[in-house]
Order: sequence, then structure tokens, then C-alpha cells
Amino acid sequence: MKRIVLIFMLMASPLFAVQPDEVLEDPVLEQRARNLSTGLRCLVCRNESIDESNADLARDLRLLVRERLVAGDSDDEAIAFIVDRYGEYVLLKPKTSGSNLFLWLSGPIMLLIAAGVGWTFLRNRSKAHELGEVDTLSDDEKEHLRQILED
Repeated sequence: MKRIVLIFMLMASPLFAVQPDEVLEDPVLEQRARNLSTGLRCLVCRNESIDESNADLARDLRLLVRERLVAGDSDDEAIAFIVDRYGEYVLLKPKTSGSNLFLWLSGPIMLLIAAGVGWTFLRNRSKAHELGEVDTLSDDEKEHLRQILED
């Protein structure tokens, strides 16, 4: 019984997302297509490659990759065609150039800015403590706070 369940689980795994009717007769072209499709994102499933996805759109993209390879495109030309059509979001590993460079660098830059602001705040706070410039409540404010807390 456990073996049957295991077999069914393996059959349902994404390893078999590529349908038999999609497979190219030329094993070299098929291997190239599989290599390319592992680097392309399924637009329905998000962080799953089109090679692993069972979505209809992923199937269409797999067929498109194979069409481009059969037409004689190189790997880079096939990827460029799909990126031109669907945008850079279709790449599982986006490029670190152009407008994406800003996105790649914005996280570390924000972290450095936050660290600088925090360090400046703590340094000024400790200097204020050392100089005795810490604001304290006046007697009227203390009395008003005591009344609020009693209510």
C-alpha cells in the first residue's frame, strides 16, 4: 500500500510536467530546451520554472521555447525572444544590469542609510546624556501625569 502511495506521489511531482507530446525528437535540441525552460519562470505559479509547472501558460512557453530552437535560434536568441514578449519577470534569475541594477542595489543602500541614521541617533542621544541635556518633566507635567494615571 505504501509503495502505491509513493508511486502516485512521484507521478504527481513536477518532474513530469513536460508532456510526451512536447518532447522534441532530437535529443540535443530537447536537452537545450530543458536547460532553457529551467531558467524561465512560470507566470502563473510564480517561483516555479516552466519545466516544473503544469499550468497551461507554462506549457505554451515550453512549446514556444521548442519552436524557437527548431527554427534555428541560439539559446540567447530564444531567451531574448521570450523576454521581449513577456518582460524580464519571466527570468528566474534576473539580470543585474540596467534598471535592475537599481533594484539590486537599493536594499543594501537602504540598509546602510538606516544604519547611519541609527548610529547618529544613538551617538546624539549618548552625548545629550553626558551633557545633562536630557529633557525632564516639569512639576506641573508630573502632577498632570500622576492625575491621568490615577484615573
